[in-house]
Amino acid sequence: MVWGNRPAIAVLLLLAGLTPAQARDLRLADALPSGSPTVQAAEYMNKVVREQTGGRQNIEIRPADRDSENFTIANVRNGMLDMARVNLAGLNSLASATIVPTLPYLFRSTAHMRRILDGPIGEEILASMAGAGLVGLCFYDQGTHSFYSRAKSIRHADDLRGLTVRVQPASASLAIVRALRATPVAMPFDRIRAALTTSVIDAVDDNWTTYVAAGHFKLARHYGLTRHSMAPGVLVVSKIVWEQLPSPDRAIIRAAAKESVTHVRAGFDAAELDARRIAEQDGVEVIEDVDRKSFADVLVPLYPALLRDPKLLDMVKRIRADDEVAHKP
Repeated sequence: MVWGNRPAIAVLLLLAGLTPAQARDLRLADALPSGSPTVQAAEYMNKVVREQTGGRQNIEIRPADRDSENFTIANVRNGMLDMARVNLAGLNSLASATIVPTLPYLFRSTAHMRRILDGPIGEEILASMAGAGLVGLCFYDQGTHSFYSRAKSIRHADDLRGLTVRVQPASASLAIVRALRATPVAMPFDRIRAALTTSVIDAVDDNWTTYVAAGHFKLARHYGLTRHSMAPGVLVVSKIVWEQLPSPDRAIIRAAAKESVTHVRAGFDAAELDARRIAEQDGVEVIEDVDRKSFADVLVPLYPALLRDPKLLDMVKRIRADDEVAHKP
C-alpha cells in the first residue's frame, strides 16, 4: 500500500468508519489578519467543532485573496474553497436579500441591527444565499460605516458632491454614492491605499478598524461620522461541500458558528474604540457635528430602486416595525 496514494487513504478511512468527505479539513478564508476579531471567532469555532466531532472535522484558517473578494466568493461557490468570511455587500449581485442589511440608515442602533440579524429576518437572508450556491451560517459585525476623506471635511451630504469615492465592486454602494452626486470608483480593498496616495480617489466608505489597520488614516485625515451603514460580514460555506458533510456534523458546525458571533462582537467593539483612539492621537480630524438628516433625506428614498422585489420592501417594514416596538415605553 502506498501512503501517498488517494485510493489507499480512502481504504484506511473506510476501515475507520469514515468517508473522505467526513474526514476532510475545511479551509476557511478571511481577508483580515491573524488576531482580528473575525479570525479569533473562526479559531473559537474550530475549537468547538474539533471537540464535538472528536477531531473528525477541523477548520483550517487561511488568508483570503485580499485583491479580489469576488474571486474568494467564486471559489466558495464552485467548491474550490470550503468556507469564507466575506463582506455582505460582495453578495449583493448574487442574492438580492443581502442588500437589505446594507441599506443606509436602516438600523437605528447596533442593538437593533444585532437583534434583527440574530432573529427570523436574519435567517431569511442567510437562507436566500442557497440560490447562489452558498450556505449562510451567521453574520459578523463589521462596525458602523462612515465616510473618510483626504480632500476635505464631510459634514453635509453636499460635501461629497464631485468627490471620487471608492466602493466595493458589484454592490449597492454604487447607487448610494451616485445619489450623493459623487463619482463611485469600484476597486478591490488592497488598492485603496495606493488610490488615496495618488489622488485616484478622494474618499472611502468604511469603519474605524479598517481605517486604522489599513493605514488609511495616514492619508485621509478627515473622518466624518456619517454612520450611514451597519453592513455586516457573513460566514458562508460552499453548498457543494456542505452537502457532502454528514448531518450531525453540519448541525455542530452551524451551532459553533452561531456561538462564535459573541466573540466577534466583544472583540470588534473593543477594536473600534482602540482604532478611534489611535486616529485621534495621530491628529485625525474627527467630525462629530455631521448633519445625518441631510444624508438620510437623499439615501432612504433609494430603497425602492435598490429593492425591486416587494417582499424585500416588506422586510424593510418589518425591520423598522421591530425597532418601533422595541422602543415603546
